[in-house]
This record gives sequence, C-alpha cells and structure tokens, in this order.
Amino acid sequence: CEILSSLPLQMSLYFNVYFFPFWWLVTVAILYLKYPDLSDYYKFILVTIMILVSLTELIRLYLGYVGNLLEKVPELAGFWLLTLLPQLPIILFLLFNEGLKIHSLERAMHIIFAAFLSFQVVAAFFALRRMVNTLATRFRLTEFHHLEEQRPAPG
Repeated sequence: CEILSSLPLQMSLYFNVYFFPFWWLVTVAILYLKYPDLSDYYKFILVTIMILVSLTELIRLYLGYVGNLLEKVPELAGFWLLTLLPQLPIILFLLFNEGLKIHSLERAMHIIFAAFLSFQVVAAFFALRRMVNTLATRFRLTEFHHLEEQRPAPG
C-alpha cells in the first residue's frame, strides 16, 4: 500500500490553520480603522468578503485535511476547487484593488495568504492527479482479477 498523501500540501495546510486566525484578526482590525473612510459600495463589498472568506476557509481547510490525510479524492477535489475559485480571486482582489486604501500590514498579510493559496492549488493538483491515477490503476487490477476468476478452467 503506497501512501498517496502529499507532505508539502499537509505542511502548508498545517501552517495555514495557524495563520488564518492571525490574518482574520489583522484584516478585521484594519477594516475597523479604515471603515469610515471607505465608500458605501466598498464597505458592503469588504464586509461580504470577510463573511465569505471566513466561512469558505473553515470548510476549505477541513476538506484539505480530510482529503489529503485520508486519501479521499472528492474531498481533496472540493478543497482544490474552493481554493481556486472563491478564495484565490478574493485575496487577489483584496491585494491589488487600490480603492480599498490598503494598509502596508494588510498588504503583507494578503501576500502571505495569497502565497499559501497559490502553493496549495499547485500541490493539491499534483496530489489529486496522483491519487486518481493510483485509484484508477487499483480499480483496473481488481476488475482484471475478477475476470480471471470468472474465466472457465481449461478442459
């Protein structure tokens, strides 16, 4: 039995679990400080983003842990999709939109978070590819053995 879990992905998830609360506290504190200076639509966008990122990140990290450690393809695929679609574009929006009046500490936190997400997208892709190929090979071998057992004996 070959272990299919990805150690680099698991290490990244481990550090991300400890980094996310720190990122969340810094982002909320800076949002509180700059909230009166923002326009109404940026206020709405930022509050919505913080709620969305908070909920998505909890689900995403859980799926990453379960999918990687227990070698479950659906969970790891869900983790990969949640990383690629809502999380990475949102963090890049927070990082590069100058209308948000980005503070230097906030920019540093978003860069670290974007680096985590970018690495996790790549690592999860390779882990998924490896898991799917191995599971498909196991399935084909099992089917082959079933066909061998069902074949009538000669004579």
